Amino acid sequence: MSTTLRLGTRGSALALRQAATIKERLENRRFDVELVEVETTGDQITDEAIHELGKTGAFVRALDEEVIDGDCDAAVHSMKDMPTAMPEDMIVAGVPERAAPRDVLVTRDGATLDGLPEGATVGTSSLRRGAQLLAEREDLDVQPLRGNVDTRIQKLLAPPLLAEHERRVVAEADEEAEDMAEYKHLDDADDDDEDDEDDEDDDSEYDRTVEEWFEDLTELQRRALERDPDTEYDAIVLAEAGLERAGLLHHVEHRQLGPEGFVPAPSQGTLAVTARDGELAEDLRSVLDHSPTRVEATVERTVLKELGGGCVAPVGIYAVLQGSVVRTAVRVLDREGEEEVRETRELPVQNHAQAAREFAADLADAGAADLIEQARRTTGEESGAASASPDTPDEDGDGRAADGGDGEGDGAGAGGEE
Repeated sequence: MSTTLRLGTRGSALALRQAATIKERLENRRFDVELVEVETTGDQITDEAIHELGKTGAFVRALDEEVIDGDCDAAVHSMKDMPTAMPEDMIVAGVPERAAPRDVLVTRDGATLDGLPEGATVGTSSLRRGAQLLAEREDLDVQPLRGNVDTRIQKLLAPPLLAEHERRVVAEADEEAEDMAEYKHLDDADDDDEDDEDDEDDDSEYDRTVEEWFEDLTELQRRALERDPDTEYDAIVLAEAGLERAGLLHHVEHRQLGPEGFVPAPSQGTLAVTARDGELAEDLRSVLDHSPTRVEATVERTVLKELGGGCVAPVGIYAVLQGSVVRTAVRVLDREGEEEVRETRELPVQNHAQAAREFAADLADAGAADLIEQARRTTGEESGAASASPDTPDEDGDGRAADGGDGEGDGAGAGGEE
């Protein structure tokens, strides 16, 4: 390693914020840290749904290759985006404390999922989120939604703002035209000037100019006006952690979706720092690691590995350490949300990795394997694709192995922004 620790990160605003939190923690422990921005395959492809990006790890692989090639010393990932197979000699060196694991429903007016209108259009490119939405409301129209957190929110906000802007521009232009016409005919209407002015005041549709209206908008709303979305969404579903890290959670109307019902992606809200196995990895672990979060991540990713959902099936897995047990909720669905296998089980913390494997085997026998195989056939992928198998954590469950997670609930490494 060079004297300065070169920490690789994607260049999106959210990724840079996440990396900055790791940088700060390391610098507080006397590390000299430089952030290195790396463009990934997922960043280069902007017009495809997440599960159509091809190989898993679209947002991860390039970062780890920088570490392998020696251009970076470590890399920061959203753990749920990590591919299920780590490159040789690479490990998850640090797992900081998990942020909020929940998904949230973001709307323009704070509506609940039940409160959305019949046939409402909801944006998400996550198979998991889409299937769980349809399981709750089969009438919903689930449409793809790509982009970073800011972009997705702007796409939600844009249509009514654009319509309001257009109405105001037209109204202001009409008033200016009327004023010009009145000015030209002043000589013919001297006696009616006062009445005309009163009528004009009464007929004015808006009490502010377009410029004044624009000045009162938030920065997020102003940027939304620059969008020309193809789809008008009534709501979108995002990860709460991504909104919080982007500094947007308190600037949008949202409703939390309970994680045991609307089950999150494995390791949603969790960051991971990868590095080559060795002394640096041990140093990073001692500074960054949060043991309960690593246990929870180990359980979630072990279940995913055993089920083999990859990026082709709607799979939600949520584990939380509660004393001597790890309470684990799993939900596997078909893409239409019509069939599902769902169970919650308390796993002993002493052998949580083995217990997670056994739990996954029981779920597979209960029909989860059939749903996942059905999803594979739907996407034309062969059964047993490597992308669907996270590495197994150590037998003692300390999670030191480079276990993988899923991307935005669709499968290991498929995701991007939270």
